[in-house]
Amino acid sequence: MLAISDLHVAYGQSEVLHGLNVSVAPNEIIAIMGRNGMGKTTLMKSLMGIVPTKSGSVTMDGAELRALPSYERVAKGLAYVPQGRMIFSTMTVKENIETGLVVSGGSEVPEDIYELFPVLLEMKNRRGGNLSGGQQQQLAIARALATKPKVLLLDEPTEGIQPSIIKDMARTLKRIRDERGLSIVVSEQVLSFALDIADRVLVIENGEIVRDDPRELVDAAQVSKFLSV
Repeated sequence: MLAISDLHVAYGQSEVLHGLNVSVAPNEIIAIMGRNGMGKTTLMKSLMGIVPTKSGSVTMDGAELRALPSYERVAKGLAYVPQGRMIFSTMTVKENIETGLVVSGGSEVPEDIYELFPVLLEMKNRRGGNLSGGQQQQLAIARALATKPKVLLLDEPTEGIQPSIIKDMARTLKRIRDERGLSIVVSEQVLSFALDIADRVLVIENGEIVRDDPRELVDAAQVSKFLSV
């Protein structure tokens, strides 16, 4: 569904990603783990076309994305929930989700989105900025789902969210994958969350993938070493 091949990304003369190779199967959830500054967010931004790619290939469902601007990648089926959520704080919950409908041509928020996130239905006329961190994260995911993606990218979704909400989020992401049949790529630092949702766990260190294991073969102690400062 998503294939990243020999991806090199640089800021000016400073190369951050050094020839990454990652493949994501249909209906697969992968977690990319690593400390801050190892390249997780750069990878997400380069996949969305926010940061230009120096060389390499990114294909989704067989189509090359590298030359496409961000909005065309969204139209092809790539959706992105950035670190820090980036919701529109002065717009209502309903209006936030509606911004995602522009791509799919819809005008009404689909009922199944509110079924996934009942709290957003309760608060649909409330301003996004008045929601808690966990509710804002749900809103950001709902907005991304409104574009009807094939692949959903989530950058550090558990950041600043209390543990009980993190467990709910894990359940919801697995439900989204099962019900909508999409692939999910999560960048993450919380190992328990990654092990809860992912079919495969990858570790990125200094811009290179150094581990790629199916969940049942993940050595938590080894992965934790890469996450400790």
